[in-house]
Amino acid sequence: MPDTLLFKIQKAQSAITEVNAANKKGYNIEYLKNSLRNIQEDISPLQRDFKDSKNTIETKSLLSYSLILKDASDRLTTLRNTLVKNNTELQRMSQSIIDLSADSVLAITANDKTEKKLYQDQLQEIKQRLQAAGKLTGTNLDQVSRLLAEVSALDIVVNDLRSQTDDQIQRSGKMAVGREAPFLWNAPFNDMPNGGIFGQITSSYLGQQQILSYFINSTWDKRILALLFAGAFFFWVHKNSKLSRRPAIRRKIGVLKFEYLKAFPILASFIVLFNITPLFEPDAPSLYIELIQFLLLLAMTYHLRLVLQAQQLKYWLIIIGLYAMLIIGNGITSTAFPMRICLLAINAFFLYLGLRLYKNLKITQFTRKYVRIVIGVLISFNGIAILLNLFGRLSLAKAFAMTGVIGLTQMIGLAVFMQIMLDAMELQIKISSCNKGIFSRVNHNTTRASIRKALHIFSILLWLMVFMINMSMLSGALSLLEGFLTKQRSFGSIHFTLGNVVFFTVIVYIANKLQKHVPILFGEGSLTYDGEVEHKSSKVALIRLVIIILGVLFAVTASGLPMDRLTVILGALGVGIGLGMQNIVNNFVSGIILIFEKPFRIGDYVELADKKGKVKDIGIRSSKLITPQGSEVIIPNGDLLSGRLVNWTLSHDYVKSELIFKVGSEADLDILTKMIDEEVKQTTHVMDGLPVEILLNSFAAGSIELKVMAWVQNIYVEPSFKSELLVRLMKRLKEMEIAIV
Repeated sequence: MPDTLLFKIQKAQSAITEVNAANKKGYNIEYLKNSLRNIQEDISPLQRDFKDSKNTIETKSLLSYSLILKDASDRLTTLRNTLVKNNTELQRMSQSIIDLSADSVLAITANDKTEKKLYQDQLQEIKQRLQAAGKLTGTNLDQVSRLLAEVSALDIVVNDLRSQTDDQIQRSGKMAVGREAPFLWNAPFNDMPNGGIFGQITSSYLGQQQILSYFINSTWDKRILALLFAGAFFFWVHKNSKLSRRPAIRRKIGVLKFEYLKAFPILASFIVLFNITPLFEPDAPSLYIELIQFLLLLAMTYHLRLVLQAQQLKYWLIIIGLYAMLIIGNGITSTAFPMRICLLAINAFFLYLGLRLYKNLKITQFTRKYVRIVIGVLISFNGIAILLNLFGRLSLAKAFAMTGVIGLTQMIGLAVFMQIMLDAMELQIKISSCNKGIFSRVNHNTTRASIRKALHIFSILLWLMVFMINMSMLSGALSLLEGFLTKQRSFGSIHFTLGNVVFFTVIVYIANKLQKHVPILFGEGSLTYDGEVEHKSSKVALIRLVIIILGVLFAVTASGLPMDRLTVILGALGVGIGLGMQNIVNNFVSGIILIFEKPFRIGDYVELADKKGKVKDIGIRSSKLITPQGSEVIIPNGDLLSGRLVNWTLSHDYVKSELIFKVGSEADLDILTKMIDEEVKQTTHVMDGLPVEILLNSFAAGSIELKVMAWVQNIYVEPSFKSELLVRLMKRLKEMEIAIV
């Protein structure tokens, strides 16, 4: 009995400790309650909107509601899983406490034996602790169970709202082309409730405020990325502006004047931020994009107020005012005659503006074709909006009008964005060139053209993205693209997706571009054949090899090709190598050996058979030499490794130069030798400290042949050394009246 009792006491103490530890740790009841309350607050406005508006909710709002409800459903699922886990654990602990409390071994009765009475105090304490633990566990279990019930109830509401939303989205798609209001000539003069137009605006934007509030709160991480990008742009430009004002740099580049960039580019940073925001937040509701574009217009207005003439500024402010009226008009559901006439007037103005701009507007940042396409969208969309308004398709009319106007304003904003980025890159190019940075090793005109082309493509893609957001097409287009890229396809027994093919192509392209530009990235610009000896390490070739290998591995991984299929391909490749690719593999392996053995470096002067010149590049398959004539010779690495290679600059740069000439036999050799030694030492490129050798090479009946050997600084200056020495010797020999034979 004592052994059993002790075992039960230890088991009870262990269970009580576990229960108390779990209860002390807590189950985040308050956090879970707050999370549930937040979800309820998010969907409450949607419930009211569905109740009040019934079947008249706009398609754009329905799409935003769908995102909110989907996120609410996901959050409820997470809450439910957490609560179910906690509920299961609490029930297990509660049952354990009940079992221990009902255990007769731990109970004290009047008939207990003397041995059991010895443990009376411990048993009494265990009983009290079990009661306390059971009470706390029961309280937590009750709270968790209530929360679980509330989550289930709210989940039913969310699912019901999602069903209503999906149903209305489907019906709105069918009704979009249908007449939702009377023809303009049959429209009532006033169809607004007692609140009037301001009441409708207030009601509409209370619902939109909920959408915006939810979106802003749920996408704060993406917004921080956009802010970090804009902040990095600010500090980058500000740092370069400070550097450009240094006297040493200013003397080289002069005073720089940019239209949008200042020493503190606050305005430019805001313009960049507002332009790139849609890129970071592609799921944004259309109202959010409209407000961002409005802020962009205000930022540009602050700059244009000092640039535009009074008449031009007036038209610009009218455009902004009408754009703001369109935003407000989108929130009014009235189909009354005055409201529709106002919309028609705005559409007519932008239609007139588009016709005026079609032939006259020139934006240097974009091609004339692109500008005309955007103006064409403005004209056609406002024309369509007028027709849709006349025949009672108001929702489509508003969508077309807003999309056309935003297309124009965004093109202007992107033009300013492009100019800001081009100015910033121009500043970077000049600063980097002065500091011997990466841009000092590239062609500036080619770099400017590449940057302009990249910004042009980026701007067009960004314009298309905003266009599709305003037409509520982006999510559908992305879903269609995702389905197209992820659909399983077959080629014989090989299964793949187009997404894998795209990833494979992109990785191979990037790896190829990187390995080509490795010398520039690591500070090794292009070599030329000149008098300067410039040795560069062969690490560039090694890095190229690593990039190629990693690129191939990543590309194969991205392709999704199974390893058994890859084995078959490698086997076929092996057969191909055996049949006809021996030379390629030989050159490839030779390139790897050259990288590690280093018989020559980039910048060395080498000679192979009848080819000689400076090593310009060491590649994986072949290497390049620059000859004294300026041509580039491509030599396979296999020939470099197997042939007899002469490296004139491997261990040192200086070389011994020989000069042979004949003089008359009557010349005094001692005087002649002394004169030659003096002239050699006075030449420009001779090495100081190394002896000059003057030897009698041969003699004949009327002549003596002398050989002069001297060390010159490097092989590139040897022709200059010989020319200078010959000129000096000719002058001295004439003065000494010694005949040259």
